[in-house]
Amino acid sequence: MPQPALGAALFADHARGAVERAVAANKDSVAAAARLFADCVAADGVIHAFGTGHSQATALEIAGRAGGLVPTSRIALADLVLRGGEDPSVLADPLLERSPGLADRLYALATPRPQDLFVIISNSGVNNSIVDLALKVTDAGHRLVALTSLEHTHAVPALHPSGRRLADLADAVLDNCAPTGDALLPLPDGGALCGVSTLTSALLVQMVVAESVALLLAEGHEPPVYVSANLPGGHERNAVLEARYEGRLHRGGH
Repeated sequence: MPQPALGAALFADHARGAVERAVAANKDSVAAAARLFADCVAADGVIHAFGTGHSQATALEIAGRAGGLVPTSRIALADLVLRGGEDPSVLADPLLERSPGLADRLYALATPRPQDLFVIISNSGVNNSIVDLALKVTDAGHRLVALTSLEHTHAVPALHPSGRRLADLADAVLDNCAPTGDALLPLPDGGALCGVSTLTSALLVQMVVAESVALLLAEGHEPPVYVSANLPGGHERNAVLEARYEGRLHRGGH
C-alpha cells in the first residue's frame, strides 16, 4: 500500500492554501467584525475573548498582546480558581466544560459592562460551554463575534439542548476554513496530522484588529494599542493605557 505524502513542505503548501481560502472567504465577515470592534472601543467597551482547549491560543491572540488593542480581556476556565475562589481540583474535572452554570459563573467573573463585546472561539462551535456562554452574552444584550470552522460545525451534530451552534448566535461569523477535525495531512491509519485552525484564526484576528484600528483613526479616535513591554518604556506606556480600564481587563485569571 502506498504511503501518504507527509512532510514539512507539504504542510506548508496546504497551510498556504488554507490561509488563502480564509482571506477570500472572510472579506465581508472581517469588515463586520471590525465594525463591532471599533464601535466597542469607541464606546469605552472591552472586548472579551473566550475559547476552550486549543482555541485558547486564539483568545491569547486577541487579549493583551503587543500590537493588539488594550481594552481586551481573556476569559478562561482558570478564572474559577484564580479569581472565583474555587478549589484548584475543579480544573482536573474532564467534564468541567459541561457543568451546569459554568457560563453564568464565567460571565460574572468577566465583570462586563453593557457596551462590551464578546469574541467566542471554537472550531466545532457545538460544545455546551461555548453555546451556553454565547446564549448568555446575547441574552444580556452584548454583541458577539464567532470564530469557528463552518465546515466542521455543519459536519457534526448540535450538542446543546437548544439545538443551536455558536455560528447561529453571532452578529459576525469568522470562518477559519479549517477542515472537519482540523488536521490537514492524511495518515496511514485514517487519521490526520497537523492542525491549521490556529494559523488561520490568528490571521483573521489580526485582520480584524487592523481594520478596526483603521476605522477608529478615520473616525477621529485614538486607538489604545499595546507596544511590546520588552521595548524601552513599553511597560510604562502600556500601564498608562491600561489604567483607563482599571479592574476590567483580565488575562485568564490574573
